[in-house]
Amino acid sequence: MRRREFITVLGGAALWPLAAYTQQLERMRRVGVLITFPENDPLSQTIVTAFAEALGRFGWVEGKNIRVDYRFAAGDPALFKTYAAAVRQQTRTIPIVFVLVIDPVGLGFVQSLARPGGSITGFSAYDPPVMGKWLQLLKEVAPKVTRVAVIFNPDTTASRLFNSAIEAAAPSVGMTVRLTPVHDDAGIEETIAAEAREPGGGLICLPDSFIVTHRDVIIAAAARYGLPLFGSSEVFPRSGALMSYFFDIVGVYAQAASYIDRILKGASPADLPVQQPTKYSLIINLKTAKALGLTVPAGMLDMADEVIE
Repeated sequence: MRRREFITVLGGAALWPLAAYTQQLERMRRVGVLITFPENDPLSQTIVTAFAEALGRFGWVEGKNIRVDYRFAAGDPALFKTYAAAVRQQTRTIPIVFVLVIDPVGLGFVQSLARPGGSITGFSAYDPPVMGKWLQLLKEVAPKVTRVAVIFNPDTTASRLFNSAIEAAAPSVGMTVRLTPVHDDAGIEETIAAEAREPGGGLICLPDSFIVTHRDVIIAAAARYGLPLFGSSEVFPRSGALMSYFFDIVGVYAQAASYIDRILKGASPADLPVQQPTKYSLIINLKTAKALGLTVPAGMLDMADEVIE
Protein backbone atom coordinates (compact mmCIF):
# COMPACT_ATOMS: atom_id res chain seq x y z
CA MET A 1 0.00 0.00 0.00
CA ARG A 2 1.45 3.35 -1.01
CA ARG A 3 1.66 5.87 1.83
CA ARG A 4 -0.72 8.38 0.24
CA GLU A 5 -3.46 5.89 -0.49
CA PHE A 6 -4.67 6.06 3.08
CA ILE A 7 -4.91 9.27 5.04
CA THR A 8 -6.01 9.71 8.61
CA VAL A 9 -8.00 12.72 9.71
CA LEU A 10 -7.72 13.12 13.44
CA GLY A 11 -10.02 15.60 14.93
CA GLY A 12 -12.34 16.92 17.56
CA ALA A 13 -11.78 19.18 20.48
CA ALA A 14 -9.62 16.58 22.18
CA LEU A 15 -5.95 16.04 21.46
CA TRP A 16 -5.61 12.44 20.37
CA PRO A 17 -5.56 11.03 16.82
CA LEU A 18 -7.35 7.94 15.58
CA ALA A 19 -7.86 6.09 12.33
CA ALA A 20 -9.52 2.86 11.33
CA TYR A 21 -7.14 0.72 9.28
CA THR A 22 -8.63 -1.60 6.65
CA GLN A 23 -7.38 -3.39 3.57
CA GLN A 24 -6.78 -1.20 0.55
CA LEU A 25 -9.37 -1.54 -2.19
CA GLU A 26 -8.00 -1.54 -5.72
CA ARG A 27 -8.06 1.98 -7.22
CA MET A 28 -9.90 3.23 -4.13
CA ARG A 29 -8.33 5.75 -1.76
CA ARG A 30 -9.08 5.41 1.94
CA VAL A 31 -9.55 7.99 4.67
CA GLY A 32 -10.21 7.28 8.34
CA VAL A 33 -11.92 10.03 10.33
CA LEU A 34 -12.21 10.25 14.10
CA ILE A 35 -14.92 12.54 15.43
CA THR A 36 -14.80 12.96 19.17
CA PHE A 37 -18.51 13.60 19.63
CA PRO A 38 -21.18 10.87 19.83
CA GLU A 39 -22.40 9.46 16.54
CA ASN A 40 -25.99 10.47 17.27
CA ASP A 41 -25.06 14.07 18.12
CA PRO A 42 -26.41 16.44 15.44
CA LEU A 43 -23.01 18.14 15.42
CA SER A 44 -21.34 14.88 14.35
CA GLN A 45 -23.75 14.40 11.49
CA THR A 46 -23.24 17.99 10.36
CA ILE A 47 -19.49 17.41 10.36
CA VAL A 48 -19.84 14.22 8.32
CA THR A 49 -22.01 15.97 5.75
CA ALA A 50 -19.73 19.01 5.46
CA PHE A 51 -16.63 16.84 5.17
CA ALA A 52 -18.15 14.68 2.42
CA GLU A 53 -19.33 17.75 0.51
CA ALA A 54 -15.89 19.35 0.76
CA LEU A 55 -14.22 16.20 -0.59
CA GLY A 56 -16.74 16.18 -3.41
CA ARG A 57 -15.72 19.68 -4.46
CA PHE A 58 -12.23 18.30 -5.05
CA GLY A 59 -13.58 15.40 -7.09
CA TRP A 60 -13.48 12.73 -4.38
CA VAL A 61 -16.76 10.84 -4.36
CA GLU A 62 -17.64 8.21 -1.76
CA GLY A 63 -17.86 4.77 -3.33
CA LYS A 64 -16.34 5.94 -6.61
CA ASN A 65 -12.74 6.89 -5.93
CA ILE A 66 -12.61 7.21 -2.16
CA ARG A 67 -13.90 5.43 0.92
CA VAL A 68 -14.23 7.22 4.23
CA ASP A 69 -14.40 5.27 7.50
CA TYR A 70 -15.80 7.22 10.45
CA ARG A 71 -15.28 6.45 14.12
CA PHE A 72 -16.86 8.32 17.03
CA ALA A 73 -15.30 8.66 20.48
CA ALA A 74 -18.55 9.86 22.10
CA GLY A 75 -16.88 12.69 24.02
CA ASP A 76 -14.80 10.21 26.00
CA PRO A 77 -11.17 11.38 26.33
CA ALA A 78 -10.05 7.92 27.49
CA LEU A 79 -11.52 6.26 24.40
CA PHE A 80 -10.01 8.93 22.17
CA LYS A 81 -6.61 8.36 23.78
CA THR A 82 -6.92 4.62 23.21
CA TYR A 83 -7.64 5.17 19.55
CA ALA A 84 -4.69 7.56 19.35
CA ALA A 85 -2.29 5.01 20.76
CA ALA A 86 -3.47 2.49 18.18
CA VAL A 87 -2.74 4.87 15.34
CA ARG A 88 0.72 5.85 16.51
CA GLN A 89 1.69 2.22 17.04
CA GLN A 90 0.54 1.31 13.54
CA THR A 91 2.34 3.91 11.47
CA ARG A 92 4.88 6.69 11.26
CA THR A 93 4.49 7.13 7.51
CA ILE A 94 0.77 7.19 6.71
CA PRO A 95 -0.24 10.86 6.46
CA ILE A 96 -2.30 12.27 9.31
CA VAL A 97 -4.28 15.51 9.10
CA PHE A 98 -5.33 16.71 12.55
CA VAL A 99 -8.25 18.99 13.23
CA LEU A 100 -8.78 21.24 16.29
CA VAL A 101 -5.56 20.21 18.02
CA ILE A 102 -4.28 22.56 20.70
CA ASP A 103 -0.54 23.36 20.65
CA PRO A 104 0.61 20.76 18.09
CA VAL A 105 4.24 21.86 18.51
CA GLY A 106 4.17 21.50 22.28
CA LEU A 107 2.55 18.10 21.95
CA GLY A 108 5.27 16.94 19.59
CA PHE A 109 2.99 16.39 16.62
CA VAL A 110 4.98 18.77 14.40
CA GLN A 111 8.38 20.46 14.46
CA SER A 112 6.91 23.90 13.75
CA LEU A 113 3.70 25.38 12.43
CA ALA A 114 5.34 26.59 9.23
CA ARG A 115 7.30 23.37 8.55
CA PRO A 116 5.66 20.36 10.22
CA GLY A 117 8.55 18.17 9.07
CA GLY A 118 6.94 14.73 9.31
CA SER A 119 3.86 12.79 8.28
CA ILE A 120 1.48 14.94 10.34
CA THR A 121 -0.04 18.35 9.67
CA GLY A 122 -3.41 19.99 10.04
CA PHE A 123 -5.39 22.71 11.74
CA SER A 124 -4.68 24.12 15.18
CA ALA A 125 -7.31 25.59 17.49
CA TYR A 126 -5.60 27.75 20.06
CA ASP A 127 -5.39 31.53 20.05
CA PRO A 128 -4.69 32.93 23.57
CA PRO A 129 -6.00 36.48 22.92
CA VAL A 130 -9.44 35.02 22.24
CA MET A 131 -9.72 34.07 25.92
CA GLY A 132 -9.59 37.72 26.86
CA LYS A 133 -12.17 38.50 24.21
CA TRP A 134 -14.55 36.02 25.82
CA LEU A 135 -14.33 37.84 29.15
CA GLN A 136 -14.75 41.25 27.52
CA LEU A 137 -17.86 40.17 25.61
CA LEU A 138 -19.41 38.57 28.67
CA LYS A 139 -18.76 41.74 30.69
CA GLU A 140 -20.40 43.91 28.04
CA VAL A 141 -23.60 41.88 28.08
CA ALA A 142 -23.59 41.08 31.81
CA PRO A 143 -21.78 44.01 33.51
CA LYS A 144 -22.67 42.76 37.01
CA VAL A 145 -20.59 39.62 36.55
CA THR A 146 -17.49 39.91 38.72
CA ARG A 147 -16.38 36.30 38.85
CA VAL A 148 -16.46 33.45 36.39
CA ALA A 149 -16.45 29.70 36.91
CA VAL A 150 -14.57 28.01 34.07
CA ILE A 151 -16.07 24.60 33.37
CA PHE A 152 -13.57 22.23 31.81
CA ASN A 153 -12.48 18.63 31.46
CA PRO A 154 -9.15 18.17 33.31
CA ASP A 155 -8.26 15.08 31.27
CA THR A 156 -7.12 17.10 28.26
CA THR A 157 -3.90 19.06 27.93
CA ALA A 158 -5.77 21.94 26.32
CA SER A 159 -7.45 22.95 29.56
CA ARG A 160 -4.18 24.13 31.12
CA LEU A 161 -3.43 26.46 28.23
CA PHE A 162 -6.92 27.92 28.08
CA ASN A 163 -7.16 28.33 31.84
CA SER A 164 -3.85 30.15 32.04
CA ALA A 165 -4.92 32.57 29.33
CA ILE A 166 -8.27 33.24 31.00
CA GLU A 167 -6.69 33.82 34.41
CA ALA A 168 -4.20 36.25 32.88
CA ALA A 169 -6.94 38.24 31.14
CA ALA A 170 -9.46 38.38 33.99
CA PRO A 171 -8.02 41.32 36.00
CA SER A 172 -8.21 43.62 33.00
CA VAL A 173 -12.01 43.30 32.95
CA GLY A 174 -12.47 43.33 36.71
CA MET A 175 -13.19 39.64 37.12
CA THR A 176 -11.88 36.81 39.21
CA VAL A 177 -11.71 33.24 37.92
CA ARG A 178 -12.57 29.97 39.60
CA LEU A 179 -11.34 26.88 37.76
CA THR A 180 -13.90 24.10 38.06
CA PRO A 181 -12.93 20.72 36.59
CA VAL A 182 -15.84 18.34 35.95
CA HIS A 183 -16.02 14.65 35.09
CA ASP A 184 -19.73 13.95 34.97
CA ASP A 185 -23.22 15.45 35.07
CA ALA A 186 -23.26 15.51 38.87
CA GLY A 187 -20.06 17.54 38.91
CA ILE A 188 -21.51 19.96 36.39
CA GLU A 189 -24.61 20.49 38.52
CA GLU A 190 -22.56 20.99 41.68
CA THR A 191 -20.25 23.52 40.01
CA ILE A 192 -23.06 25.64 38.64
CA ALA A 193 -25.04 25.51 41.87
CA ALA A 194 -21.98 26.68 43.80
CA GLU A 195 -21.44 29.60 41.42
CA ALA A 196 -25.05 30.71 41.93
CA ARG A 197 -24.84 30.93 45.73
CA GLU A 198 -23.58 34.51 45.58
CA PRO A 199 -24.44 37.34 43.18
CA GLY A 200 -22.13 38.34 40.37
CA GLY A 201 -21.44 34.87 39.00
CA GLY A 202 -21.01 33.80 35.39
CA LEU A 203 -19.92 30.71 33.48
CA ILE A 204 -17.48 29.92 30.69
CA CYS A 205 -17.15 26.52 29.02
CA LEU A 206 -13.84 25.54 27.47
CA PRO A 207 -13.77 23.97 23.99
CA ASP A 208 -13.57 20.26 24.64
CA SER A 209 -15.40 17.22 23.30
CA PHE A 210 -16.61 16.21 26.77
CA ILE A 211 -17.99 19.68 27.45
CA VAL A 212 -19.67 19.90 24.03
CA THR A 213 -21.17 16.44 24.45
CA HIS A 214 -22.63 17.46 27.85
CA ARG A 215 -23.78 20.89 26.68
CA ASP A 216 -27.48 20.25 27.30
CA VAL A 217 -26.80 19.51 30.99
CA ILE A 218 -24.66 22.63 31.33
CA ILE A 219 -27.13 24.88 29.55
CA ALA A 220 -30.10 23.58 31.52
CA ALA A 221 -28.35 24.10 34.85
CA ALA A 222 -27.20 27.60 33.87
CA ALA A 223 -30.78 28.52 32.98
CA ARG A 224 -32.15 26.99 36.18
CA TYR A 225 -29.77 29.00 38.36
CA GLY A 226 -30.03 32.17 36.27
CA LEU A 227 -26.35 32.40 35.30
CA PRO A 228 -25.04 33.87 32.04
CA LEU A 229 -23.18 31.15 30.14
CA PHE A 230 -20.49 31.85 27.56
CA GLY A 231 -20.21 28.73 25.42
CA SER A 232 -17.12 27.38 23.72
CA SER A 233 -18.63 27.03 20.24
CA GLU A 234 -21.62 27.92 18.12
CA VAL A 235 -23.60 24.90 19.31
CA PHE A 236 -23.97 26.47 22.77
CA PRO A 237 -26.00 29.62 21.99
CA ARG A 238 -27.94 27.67 19.40
CA SER A 239 -28.91 25.30 22.21
CA GLY A 240 -29.76 28.03 24.73
CA ALA A 241 -26.53 29.49 26.15
CA LEU A 242 -26.14 33.26 26.20
CA MET A 243 -23.40 33.61 23.61
CA SER A 244 -20.23 32.30 22.00
CA TYR A 245 -17.25 33.64 20.10
CA PHE A 246 -15.33 30.96 18.28
CA PHE A 247 -14.37 29.72 14.87
CA ASP A 248 -16.57 27.39 12.84
CA ILE A 249 -15.80 23.84 14.02
CA VAL A 250 -17.66 22.25 11.13
CA GLY A 251 -15.86 24.52 8.68
CA VAL A 252 -12.46 23.36 9.92
CA TYR A 253 -13.34 19.75 9.12
CA ALA A 254 -14.31 20.92 5.65
CA GLN A 255 -10.98 22.74 5.35
CA ALA A 256 -9.18 19.50 6.18
CA ALA A 257 -10.51 18.11 2.92
CA SER A 258 -8.26 20.52 1.04
CA TYR A 259 -5.17 19.05 2.67
CA ILE A 260 -6.36 15.52 2.03
CA ASP A 261 -6.84 16.39 -1.62
CA ARG A 262 -3.34 17.83 -1.87
CA ILE A 263 -1.74 14.85 -0.17
CA LEU A 264 -3.61 12.36 -2.33
CA LYS A 265 -2.30 14.27 -5.34
CA GLY A 266 1.30 14.02 -4.16
CA ALA A 267 1.96 16.73 -1.59
CA SER A 268 3.92 15.86 1.54
CA PRO A 269 2.44 16.72 4.97
CA ALA A 270 5.91 17.91 5.95
CA ASP A 271 5.53 20.81 3.51
CA LEU A 272 1.95 21.79 4.39
CA PRO A 273 1.96 24.41 7.17
CA VAL A 274 -0.28 23.99 10.17
CA GLN A 275 -3.13 26.46 9.80
CA GLN A 276 -4.68 28.44 12.62
CA PRO A 277 -8.14 30.03 12.83
CA THR A 278 -8.48 33.32 11.00
CA LYS A 279 -12.20 34.07 11.38
CA TYR A 280 -14.29 34.01 14.53
CA SER A 281 -18.05 34.39 14.77
CA LEU A 282 -20.02 36.08 17.53
CA ILE A 283 -23.37 34.41 18.20
CA ILE A 284 -25.84 35.84 20.71
CA ASN A 285 -29.01 34.23 21.98
CA LEU A 286 -31.26 37.23 22.52
CA LYS A 287 -34.04 35.07 23.96
CA THR A 288 -31.70 33.82 26.69
CA ALA A 289 -30.46 37.36 27.39
CA LYS A 290 -34.02 38.54 27.95
CA ALA A 291 -34.75 35.58 30.24
CA LEU A 292 -31.72 36.58 32.33
CA GLY A 293 -32.85 40.20 32.44
CA LEU A 294 -29.88 41.35 30.36
CA THR A 295 -29.87 44.04 27.68
CA VAL A 296 -27.48 43.39 24.82
CA PRO A 297 -25.92 46.67 23.61
CA ALA A 298 -27.10 47.68 20.15
CA GLY A 299 -23.52 47.92 18.93
CA MET A 300 -22.88 44.32 19.92
CA LEU A 301 -26.00 43.17 18.15
CA ASP A 302 -24.80 44.96 15.02
CA MET A 303 -21.42 43.28 15.37
CA ALA A 304 -22.87 39.78 15.87
CA ASP A 305 -22.66 37.27 13.06
CA GLU A 306 -25.84 35.59 14.26
CA VAL A 307 -28.58 36.69 16.66
CA ILE A 308 -31.01 34.05 17.91
CA GLU A 309 -34.44 35.43 18.83
